[in-house]
Order: sequence, then structure tokens, then C-alpha cells
Amino acid sequence: MAEHITVTVPGITSIQDLGRPRASGIGQLTGGALDQYSAEVANALVGSARTAPLLELVAMDFGAVASTDLLVAVTGAPADVRVGGVTRVQWEPFVWNAGAELTVGGIHDGLRVYLAVHGSISASYLLGSCAPDSVLGFGRQLAAGEDVTVDVDGPLIDHPHFRIPLFRLGARRPAFTGSWTIDVTDGPDIGEFGATAERLFDTPFVIGANSNHIGLRLTRSDPGGAVPQRESRTEVLSRGVPIGAVEVPAGDELLVLHRGRGVTAGYPVLAVVTTTSLSQLGQARPGQRVRFQRVTVSDAVRRYREQQASIDRLRARVAIAFDSLRIPIHTTANTPPLPSADLSSPPSHLEYA
Repeated sequence: MAEHITVTVPGITSIQDLGRPRASGIGQLTGGALDQYSAEVANALVGSARTAPLLELVAMDFGAVASTDLLVAVTGAPADVRVGGVTRVQWEPFVWNAGAELTVGGIHDGLRVYLAVHGSISASYLLGSCAPDSVLGFGRQLAAGEDVTVDVDGPLIDHPHFRIPLFRLGARRPAFTGSWTIDVTDGPDIGEFGATAERLFDTPFVIGANSNHIGLRLTRSDPGGAVPQRESRTEVLSRGVPIGAVEVPAGDELLVLHRGRGVTAGYPVLAVVTTTSLSQLGQARPGQRVRFQRVTVSDAVRRYREQQASIDRLRARVAIAFDSLRIPIHTTANTPPLPSADLSSPPSHLEYA
């Protein structure tokens, strides 16, 4: 049954998912939630598929009213979450009552909050994903008064005895306070930096104010400190670059490419941020200090697998709890099929709405 969420305070909010992992092969941006871990956990907590659409809130306050009772979960950066003025807990599912305003305010110690809904959020799709693409102009921020359609297939949700929702599912929360350590593996050009490559690890770096979803700009925390310098004089040709590439342009800044990055670049790549640490950087605020730490590729893979295993265990607990309350589980997202990547076709054939 189609219901809707009416936005009252839009802030900076968009409909997101995990992006287009195959898009780089055909020259398109990957995009998707910058904190992939928080987005995945939000969907897991409400029994939705890992790639299901959800709302991404960036830095500013948000408010909306639901037309029916919804089971939702709010993850990501710490914030004040309320329904009808009553505080709700993040990182656990709760009921958003029909007619009550859900508000998210005071986002702190991070930058992005994720709101997942049990059901299916209606969205437009490009290459099998609803993630906005700033280059192509696909996707947009939600506006005040806008209705977001939600297909609801479950019963009204309450506890069979206490008549209130009761969930303690134990989702693993990242640490949003304290010193942040960002794991990186060696980049393809590290040999061209000689001994100066160690400057990446000997002091914290500060996130610049002009950082965004395309990439983060960082400077050393010690004024006048030198960044790594490429010693080779050969020209760097434009080539494919991964998400997380730590680039070293001329000057006193480092660039860390994130999910909105272009697929090619011409700066030397000193290091590559690991998949798990990319979610951390998706929460980094301007002015925040981070320190880089070198890890091996095998360590990076192991930590990612451990993180995914924790989400799998969470999904298993959710399935048990939901089954006892007769709440349906969604294992696949209700998305259109991904078009084949026929590079001989005109660019317009790459779009799918």
C-alpha cells in the first residue's frame, strides 16, 4: 500500500543508496552514501535490502510527517532524534507514528545521518541506482512540502504485550569522538615520493572547509609542515583512479577522492584509503583532525570482511525478531534491472529512469 512522508524541514536531504559499483567501467560516477557502513546498517535494522533507497541528511536539521505508522531506523552521526517531541534512540528500529513529526537536529561529531524505512521508498534510477550524480544533474535535494512515496507491506507494528516497540538488536556503532585514524594502503606511485612519503603518517591532517562528496582537501596540522613531494620529474598521464585515492598535487594540500570523484585524474597517487575508513571520512567535518595509518592490502580486506560479517550477524538477529512479530523481511531491493554496458550505444542509452 502506497503511503508517503511529507517533508517539513528539508535541510540538505537526498534519496540515496549504495551507488553504482559497475559504473566506473563505462565512465560514470559511482556515487552513493558517503558513509556506506551507516547506510547498510540502517537498512539492516528495518529489514530492507542493503541496496534499498534511504534518506541521507547532511549537517542540517530535518523534519517530516508520515501518513501511516512506519518502522524506521536512524544511524550515522550522533543527533537529537524525536518523534512527536519524544526522544528516540539511534542505531535501533523504532515506530514513527502517523501524523507525528520526526525531527533530526543537532548533528554533531560527524556530518551525515541516515534514515531507513521498512517498506520501499519510491525513487528514480540511473544505471540501477537512485544515488544522485552531480555531474549529470541526476537526483536532487528534497524540498519543504515534498511527498516521498513509501510502499508499506507490513502490519501496524507494536509489541504484542507492552503495545510499544521493543528492539535491542546491538548494532555496532562506530566511534564518532576522539582521534580518528584513517587506514590506507600504498598507492601505485608511492615509490616516486622517496623518504617524503612518510610525511603522510608523521602528523595529523586537517579537513579543509571546501571538502565535499567529490573529495576532501587536507592540510598538515602543524603550520608550515611539508606534505609529501613527488621526486620524479616525468609527466603523470591522466588515468583511472579509485575511490579513496590520496593524490598529491603541487602545493601544500592533499586530496582524498571520495564517491563523487571523476573516474580519471592526473595527479600522483601516494596511497589509497581502505573501504572501511572511507565511511569514516564520509563523516569527517571541516576542521577535524585525522591521522593516516599504513595497513597491508590483506589487513584492509580482513577488516572489511569483519565489518560485513557484523552486518550479517545483525541481519540474522533482525530476522529472528521480525519473524516473531510477523514483520516481513526484504532481501532484495525493488529496483529496475541494470542495463547492459554497451559502449557502442549513444550516451543516452546509459540512462534508466
